[in-house]
Amino acid sequence: MEEIPVRVAVRVRPLLCKEILHDHQICVRQIPNTQQVIIGKDRIFTFDFVFGKNSTQDEVYSTCIKPLVASLMEGYNATVFAYGQTGSGKTYTIGGGHIASVAEDRKGIIPHAIQDPFQSLSQNSSVAFNIKVSYIEVYKEDLRDLLELETSIKNLQIREDEKGNTGKETDFSEFNQYVSE
Repeated sequence: MEEIPVRVAVRVRPLLCKEILHDHQICVRQIPNTQQVIIGKDRIFTFDFVFGKNSTQDEVYSTCIKPLVASLMEGYNATVFAYGQTGSGKTYTIGGGHIASVAEDRKGIIPHAIQDPFQSLSQNSSVAFNIKVSYIEVYKEDLRDLLELETSIKNLQIREDEKGNTGKETDFSEFNQYVSE
């Protein structure tokens, strides 16, 4: 079986209360028992994973992200890329909400992805690990590292070396030479 380096998941969010009050209609529906969605009346699209409007945070994390976190513990790099229109549910899926004390069943990808490696490390004290994380926002062609206070208000530019690389897999200090302010 061939390894596929990129997989695409779609999560269909339910209508918000204000959308229901304004009599908005659902325009994206999951086709039951498939990895397909219908947009409008007849446009069908197929993805690697499709999560319907009743999907849980845990279901999305366990299916799509947990295997990536496990591969991180084996030394591989992983990237999760959330894309969609404003208001489509990215922040909810990634973070779980806007408050610090989010209920366990509403925690998104980031809280889960932070918790799992440290649980794994606590069970394997004979191995030394160095964990580095980036939380990059791309908005209107501006790039910001949301974890770096000094760069969060400055635009970053990604640069490639002569071979087309944007950094080495395990050494982020060398990656920093490709990111300039």
